[in-house]
Amino acid sequence: MKQYFILFIIFIFIGQVSLSQTNKNPKYLIDARKVYATGNYFEAINKCEKTYKKLGTRGSIKDKGEVAFILAESYRNLEKYEKANDWYGRCIELKFFDINPEIYFLKGNMLKMTGDYTNAIKAYESYQKYAPNSMSVIIANALKSCRDYMDINTRESNYIVKSESLINSKEYDLSPSFVDKKGKTIYFVSNREESFGKDRDPITGQKYMDIFKVTFDDKGNPAGKVASIDTKGIINTSENEGPLCFDSKKKNIYFTRCPNERKMKLGCDIWTALVTEDGFENPMKITLKSHDSISVGHPCISEDGMMLIFASDMVANSKGDEKSYGGRDLWYVTFNKKNKIWDSVAHNMGPDINTIGDELFPTLGPKGQLYFASDGHPGIGGLDIFEAARIDKENKWSGQVNVGFPFNSPGNDYGMCAFDNKTGFFTSERKTNASGEYTSDIWSYVIPPNLFDLRVIVHEAGNKSKKIEGAKVEVVPSDGEKWEGLTGDKGKEKGKTVKWAQKKDKSRYILADKTYTLKASKEGYYEDIRGAKFSTIGMDQSQSFLIEMTLLPIKEIRPPEVRYPLDQWTFINDASCMSNDSLQYLFELLDQNRNITIDLNSHTDARDTETHNQALSENRAKAVYNFLVDKGIDPRRVKPNGKGESEPATIILENGEEV
Repeated sequence: MKQYFILFIIFIFIGQVSLSQTNKNPKYLIDARKVYATGNYFEAINKCEKTYKKLGTRGSIKDKGEVAFILAESYRNLEKYEKANDWYGRCIELKFFDINPEIYFLKGNMLKMTGDYTNAIKAYESYQKYAPNSMSVIIANALKSCRDYMDINTRESNYIVKSESLINSKEYDLSPSFVDKKGKTIYFVSNREESFGKDRDPITGQKYMDIFKVTFDDKGNPAGKVASIDTKGIINTSENEGPLCFDSKKKNIYFTRCPNERKMKLGCDIWTALVTEDGFENPMKITLKSHDSISVGHPCISEDGMMLIFASDMVANSKGDEKSYGGRDLWYVTFNKKNKIWDSVAHNMGPDINTIGDELFPTLGPKGQLYFASDGHPGIGGLDIFEAARIDKENKWSGQVNVGFPFNSPGNDYGMCAFDNKTGFFTSERKTNASGEYTSDIWSYVIPPNLFDLRVIVHEAGNKSKKIEGAKVEVVPSDGEKWEGLTGDKGKEKGKTVKWAQKKDKSRYILADKTYTLKASKEGYYEDIRGAKFSTIGMDQSQSFLIEMTLLPIKEIRPPEVRYPLDQWTFINDASCMSNDSLQYLFELLDQNRNITIDLNSHTDARDTETHNQALSENRAKAVYNFLVDKGIDPRRVKPNGKGESEPATIILENGEEV
């Protein structure tokens, strides 16, 4: 029978495996079976390794295969995947797959969780060969996952994830939850040596699980030591305390509590307690199950406090009208406001969330999204983190998707604790260089802020080559204090520009999701009324902004020449004169300097009569006027003047001489 036992889930389950027993078996083999049957895997490993050696060449291949299988399962249940893989391999050498072909499936899982997808595929295919009609959907998903994520180690992401080595211990650290609204303090579960009491869990050989807390500073470093949240025995006791959550007002804590080895027939429960200034008070168990042997845990409270989501191995709810999809499912109950109690009838969260595998560790994100861990949906390794979108404002979710790399790895990943969609924590079993083990640790994630900088060049209107030194540039953010600088200020940047990047305190001038307005000015130039704008809103990568601004000198403006065919007022655009370019320049000049007005003077030669030439020049001036007005220039700013033949035009040659 397929069994997923993940120790740090805090559910205490007894391993289920069919072990052959006869009166002819030696006592040490019978004892080994008994220890394993209790679920005390740490003790089972010691007992079974000695038993395997004693069997030596005297024991039957069947007995040795059985002990090897017990050892493999015990190591798997303690997340010692490489050792588990070795013992599954020994089972195959002893042909124990003739008795239990699931060995190939379990070996495939171990290979997958250590990132060896190629050999995992071979193991899964062998299982299909020896058990062609078993777990077809699960095997299909496993094969698909291996092929889809073969290149997982080469993938890139905007997120940076890191193991929080300053708070992690050599024991289990898992399932973080935010305590404060600023996202600086987290509670998490650990069985480190500082845990309450002196007893050790025979399953792991380590202390029992307790809830601890740690606060981070503004730089993301622990501001103090990891500390127990309770040393009075109210929350932390001699039993296992596990994954937790708070209501939205942080007035109540909900947590998992599981019995120790003296009460192995009892399943886990969800408890609640009031949060006070001095700690906690009035702990109470919430009744959610129909039988003591059922386990419920991993509480998750909706924002309005009316819905409690949890994980459970219940086969059906108390009415029997809703059944499990297999493994551990996510269920929920609603709060009865009138009676001020939780409804005793649980509801399954349905096939979009639950599978034939395990669904665990539900949490809610900042936008109401539901995060949970699953090994039933196709994933990278063992448990993967999935996200389901909230449907409108209802407490319903659908459309689960794998959150992918780098959150998910070949190992188990779960317990997403999202703060603002950019930062947060989660739990991962991925192997690190520091530990060399697949131990559950607290990991953090962050999207590094995009880095922006700004450089401004100011030049004379109509002459880009003439940069203006000493021009004052003023920058006004959409929300914040303005600042200014001078072009050519060598303290900022050499040359006739001004640049802003990083402040003295290492903060940035240009920030994400803001709009910036710029203005330039200098004595002897018209005031820059229009200025310039740029925005970082919606930008998903770093960028350097280069803004070019123009200032118009206070003097007579002589725009480029506009020419017309003989006796016409249409514009010439050929090799002799590109009139449209000149007109566009004039439009941009007026558009960028909205505090100036111009007189448009048009001239003719002496051919034809004076009256005819006067009318012709007026029509030509009006043609330019119409061009500018049609492009949006206020007609009050432009005065067309026809000079006819009475006032000859002055032409400036390339050498500056007027003719």
